[in-house]
Amino acid sequence: MTADLSPLTLETEMPERQGPPLPQSSQETINTIVHYYRGEMGRMAGWRDRIDRTSNWAITVVAAMLSVSLSTPSSHHGVLLFAVLLITLLLLIEARRYRFFDVYRARVRQLERGYFAQILCPEGTPTFKWSVSIAASLRRPAFLMSYKEAVCRRLQRNYCWMYLILLLAWALKISSPKMSTNGEPFGHVRSWADVTENAALGVVPGWAVMIGVALFYAAVFYGSLRKEPGAGELAHGEVHV
Repeated sequence: MTADLSPLTLETEMPERQGPPLPQSSQETINTIVHYYRGEMGRMAGWRDRIDRTSNWAITVVAAMLSVSLSTPSSHHGVLLFAVLLITLLLLIEARRYRFFDVYRARVRQLERGYFAQILCPEGTPTFKWSVSIAASLRRPAFLMSYKEAVCRRLQRNYCWMYLILLLAWALKISSPKMSTNGEPFGHVRSWADVTENAALGVVPGWAVMIGVALFYAAVFYGSLRKEPGAGELAHGEVHV
């Protein structure tokens, strides 16, 4: 009758097993690098696809909200403010995805610059800094940019224009005379007091809404013009996402 062995006992009594064999020749090393490059390209492309989907959702939201707000005479300007809220949510989601994309993009770029470019056209003395950097990233993956930097970069690439379109539409909405359901205008805007009155949002007075919008767009303006402290991948060429 055999005694029951705990998992810890089995682990200590089992002989130590070696991992998969490492490449023993230059040809095996080349094949490994090629397959690894293809794998990193796949992961980078997958995260890039997620980024594009979020941008497409944001563009769809802007188009839909503009259509609802500007095509209907009696629609409230709060629809456009709600669109700003949705766009901000999508921006935050896309910034998180962009941080993951940046990790895999950096590995692919390092492989291309340090290895494939040297194969096609050798320059100077070969260096292995690129392989050391990739190995360190594989052993301990870490983000290469902060969440704030990712938000600013996506804001500068795409979202600043969406925010600008929504701001112009909102300004047009609160500065235009109100329209009845039959299309007859009423409540003509003749002064800033009328504009402020039109900007009211429920129990929130118009001046408070306008101050809130001004502060929010000041932050958008700052993020759109903010310069990154480190060039990172931007220091290598002009083709960047």
